[in-house]
Amino acid sequence: MTELLTNTRTTGPVSTAAAPAKKDTQAPAPAPRAARRRLGPGRAIPFGRLIGPVLVIALWWFASAIGYLDPRILSGPGTVLSTASDLVSSGRLQENVLISLQRAGLGLIFGVSAGVVLAVAAGLSRTGEYLLDGPLQIKRAIPSLAMLPLLILWLGIGEQMKVTVIALGVAVSMYVNTYASLTGIDSRYVELAEGLDLSRAQFIRKVVVPGSLPGFFVGLRLGVTASWLGLIVVEQINATSGIGYMMFQAQQYAQSDVIIVGLVAYGIFGFASDAAVRAVERKVLSWRRTLAG
Repeated sequence: MTELLTNTRTTGPVSTAAAPAKKDTQAPAPAPRAARRRLGPGRAIPFGRLIGPVLVIALWWFASAIGYLDPRILSGPGTVLSTASDLVSSGRLQENVLISLQRAGLGLIFGVSAGVVLAVAAGLSRTGEYLLDGPLQIKRAIPSLAMLPLLILWLGIGEQMKVTVIALGVAVSMYVNTYASLTGIDSRYVELAEGLDLSRAQFIRKVVVPGSLPGFFVGLRLGVTASWLGLIVVEQINATSGIGYMMFQAQQYAQSDVIIVGLVAYGIFGFASDAAVRAVERKVLSWRRTLAG
């Protein structure tokens, strides 16, 4: 009782009426937003594709420096650079490189042209599809290198046979990817073109070409690779010039440094040509937003 009286004197009389509730005029604070998880591959780094080759070269150099690699089996980077300098000084490397580039370039031009023409004929016409797609799919299952004996029998062992082998490998890659891209065009675009009464030329320019370009560039990249693969083989079969011939001759004398110079030349040209196709693809298909950046 004494405590209650003390509390009453201290705090004053207690009102029995409930005080009106104070209205809260402030809006509730928004809940903190969780950070979005990044699902894509991330921001592209300029010249980032060079990181892998540089690491391989660094590992090769380190293994050679500590004596892990037997120089009789695999020469070190220093020896390879010295050999490449000697080959350049003598003019031997440039001569063989130019011949190889000519063969690969001709095979690529003929193969791309043939592959695109066949893909358009089969992709835009049922008659063309029935006549062309079956034989070309069969050819796709037969490696071009397996046809070497027959091509040598028909064309001999000269430049014509070498360019033909390269062109066959390129043409199949171009046909398969371009044809798949053509036949994958949404039929609603075709119906829209028909509704707008577009001519055949307008239909090809406004629907077929934009729709088939992604597949065309995929085929072109594979075709460039196929041209170098075919070149490596044909230059080691009864050839008297080219990078492959230089490597084959070095094999006879166990010159691993010369062989590696040839391999590096193939790798540089293959990497550079693929990068060039990628650059053109990004420029032509700049309207697309893909994971590639």
